[in-house]
Amino acid sequence: MRESKLGLFVGLITIDFIYLAKSVPRNNQKIVATNYTVTAGGPATNAAIAFSYWNRAKLLGVVGSHPIRNLIVADLDTYHVTLQDLNPTQVDPPPVSSIIVTEATGERAVVSINAVNTQVKGDRLPEDILQEVDIVLIDGHQMTVGSAIARQAKENNIPVVIDGGSWKPGFEEVLPFVDYAVCSANFHPPGCNTTTEVLAYLTSVGIPYIAITQGENPIQYQANGKYNTVAVPQVEAVDTLGAGDIFHGAFCNYILQTSFPDALAAAAGVAAASCQFFGTRRWMDATIKIIFD
Repeated sequence: MRESKLGLFVGLITIDFIYLAKSVPRNNQKIVATNYTVTAGGPATNAAIAFSYWNRAKLLGVVGSHPIRNLIVADLDTYHVTLQDLNPTQVDPPPVSSIIVTEATGERAVVSINAVNTQVKGDRLPEDILQEVDIVLIDGHQMTVGSAIARQAKENNIPVVIDGGSWKPGFEEVLPFVDYAVCSANFHPPGCNTTTEVLAYLTSVGIPYIAITQGENPIQYQANGKYNTVAVPQVEAVDTLGAGDIFHGAFCNYILQTSFPDALAAAAGVAAASCQFFGTRRWMDATIKIIFD
């Protein structure tokens, strides 16, 4: 068995209330869910938990001292993710998301508040935050901290991955230190409207490995200037919530073992499998554990 690695995941930490229902409600309509779950959420958080399936994960973000903290910490403890809170004395509640997953399609509707009101300055970084870290993922929701972490990681030859779910102001300060830009089709830097323009933009800032995911469609990627695609397994989706986050966590695991295209393909397999289960955790059940070991 290979040695366990340590990943640092920087960004958004929320509490997610997730409901499975026949449909989303119309105006003034009340509906009854057929299932529900409560978990810690956010791109970096879900990626950290996915990474912890194979390795050790450290999560850097803001939770604070509100009682909701207990729910988040309990969930992270279950998956052995270490929390490093950038503002442990904050009394306001952490961001809360309400999510409805449609039974027939696995599509989700989300109401949430991101980290806009909980931004932290780069001077809040814990000492030795990168000690023993093998890989860093930044989701862009704590941009000042993310930029400082990316710079330090680059200086210490630690690979940096970004979760480019969407463009966020300040990403331009992070990108020069990034090794792997793994973005969604909704990631549009200023002036970029097409995949070709996005690839050209990310190449121009010196990122050697770039991938753009497109849901169930093939992943487009560029490795040291060479373009190709990776097929995505086709599954009957029960719940697509968090699939992109799980993809990023799995990618961080596999890129420490194999080539860029092979890591993308393996991560796509994990993300596709996760869509066959309700919620963002059940894919890790022992019944499918053997698939990914």
